[in-house]
Order: sequence, then structure tokens, then C-alpha cells
Amino acid sequence: MRAIVTGQVGMDKKAFVEAAARLAAEMGDALDLYHVGDMMYAEAPDVRPGRILDLPLSRLHALRRSVLKDIINDSADKKNVIVNTHATFRWRHGLFRAFDFDQIKQLRPEMFICIVDNIEAVHHRLHQEHTVDASFKDLMVWREEEILATELLALAHGCGSECYVLPRGRSEPTITSLYRLVCRREMRKVYPSFPMTHVGDMPEVLAEINAFRAEMAKYFITFDPGDVDEKLLVEHAMQALKEGNDFIEGRALMADGSIEAFRISAKQMLELAGDIDGQIYARDFQLIDQSDMIVSLLPVLPGGGPGLSSGVERELQHAYEHGKEVYVIWQPKRNPSPFITETATKVFKSTEEALEYFKSQGMFLPATGLFEQH
Repeated sequence: MRAIVTGQVGMDKKAFVEAAARLAAEMGDALDLYHVGDMMYAEAPDVRPGRILDLPLSRLHALRRSVLKDIINDSADKKNVIVNTHATFRWRHGLFRAFDFDQIKQLRPEMFICIVDNIEAVHHRLHQEHTVDASFKDLMVWREEEILATELLALAHGCGSECYVLPRGRSEPTITSLYRLVCRREMRKVYPSFPMTHVGDMPEVLAEINAFRAEMAKYFITFDPGDVDEKLLVEHAMQALKEGNDFIEGRALMADGSIEAFRISAKQMLELAGDIDGQIYARDFQLIDQSDMIVSLLPVLPGGGPGLSSGVERELQHAYEHGKEVYVIWQPKRNPSPFITETATKVFKSTEEALEYFKSQGMFLPATGLFEQH
């Protein structure tokens, strides 16, 4: 599969796609990478690291076209390819595109993938690598622009049904999803659904949810909404201000694999609450739309009731209305309501029961031995 991978500056996509390529090699698949940014720097040795976007647009445009021409020629006979680039730039020049339609057409892409990450992590990496002043709000707007421009590119090149938003997250399963999207297209795509915000202080429920997420990631291509968890930061910011603290801690996965901690203004994070809610609403539905099926875990809460949040209810209804297979793992002892049973393809009592069913239906493929091999 020939894929163009996009994402805003500060995503550190290079390390992410290189990890996917190493995984592909371990699994016996060839995956060739082309990093447009690195190749532009190589062609312009006079430009200092982190300063290429400050060049005049005419030179930036010429550099990009020269590099894309080389990639087009070199990748012509390659099977699995990732071109790591951007769709847009929101920089000192304003907002401008990072592609030319004629060259994208010559690349013959079959898939477009836009990588997204927590906005505080993007902000931290961006300001470590570049001398630019971009606010959290700027980066949230840029993220939406990057997704939209990627979608338009995909539609213009006949790949509308092969355009994906992929949360980067901080874990191996997310890297696995990128590898599988490009190299193992026969695998099923799953949106794992589960309660998030109101179970944050329930460690046993969280452990059950995380085990469910890990099991889904073993056997499917997963688009996990929990891999972008900005909503939790808003809650932490509210709590910090109540306790008289002006800052909360953010964490970012860096290129060398380390986790860096840094301070975030609690007030600034609260100012983003509306934007975060709006993007969660739109993005999670988009993740469902690009999946084959939704698998929703409804755990037992400490009082015995179901962990059925309003978000999970909306996700299930959206999936049902858009013709997706809807599977529910209902763990409480009392029976689910008709609003669950009448819209679900099948209801299970446990994750293990669900996995046995999926296996019996031929949903597991030889490619899924990945985690047992590691």
C-alpha cells in the first residue's frame, strides 16, 4: 500500500513511522519511508535545523518540488511506501499548503493517514524544535486544518474511502495500527468504545478497560479514542485551580522514546475546554466512520450499575445509524435495555466471550500473532 502520512509540525512523525517500519521488518514486510522534511534539509545545507519554514515561500516551494520529484522516481516500483509530509503549514507566512496536486498524483497514493496527538505534547515538541510562538489555540486550529486538507487531498485522488485519522498515543498498539493499515489491509478496523471521564477515580474499572483496549489492539487495527486524552487535562486543570495551584503537569513522548514532563498553565487549559469538547465530538465520530465495527465495553461500576456514559451511548447510536457492526460487552448482572439490545449486532458478557465469537467468525487472521511474538 502506498500511503501519504500527514500531521502538523510537533507531531514527531518521523520517529513514529520509523517505529512502524521496524515493526514491519520484524513481521517480514518491506516498508519504505521517505521523510520529505529531512530530504529538503539535505538539499539545502545552508538552512539551520528548525528554520526551513522561515524561508521565502518561493524557495520552500522549489525545494519541496525537487524532493518530491526524487521520491516519485525512487518509489515507483516499491510496494509498501510511506511518504512522511504535511498537508498544511500555519507559520509566519500565515496558512499555506504543503503539496502540489500534480506531484501527489504522480506518487500514486492509495491511502492518506493524518496523525494526531494531544495538543499539549505537540506544543511542547514544537517549541523545543522551532523558534516560533504558537498558542494551544493556534495548534488546535492547525490540527483541524491538517485533517481537512488531508481529506480533500484524498478525495481529489480517489482515496476518499482510504483516508484515516490515527491518534498517535504513547503505546505500541498505535504504532501497530499504522503498520497494519499500510501492510496488512485485510485486517478488520475496530473502534473500541468505553467510558472515560467519569471512571477516572475507579482503579479496578480502569484496569478492566485497559485490558479490553489491549485485547482489541492484539487482533485488529484499532482507532482508540483514549489515545488522545485532552479532556482529562481539563479536569486536572479545574481541580488544580480549586486547590490553588496555577499549573498542572503535561507529558510528551519524545523522539528518543523518553517521556518528558513539563508545566502547563491550568487557566490556559481551561480556556480550551470548549474547543477540546468540540473536537472530541467530531473526531470520535470520524474514527467510527472509518472503522468496520464498534466494540463497546460497558463495565460494572462499584455500585453494580453499568458504566454507560452519554458518550458511549452516542457512539453506539452513531455506529448503528451508519451501518457498522455493533458489538457490546455488557458486564452488569441486570439485563441491558432495549436501546442496547435492539441496536447491537450481538451482546456478550465478557471480553473473552467476545473474542471467542470473533475468532469463530474468522475475524482473526495470521497477521495477528504479533504480540505473542514480542
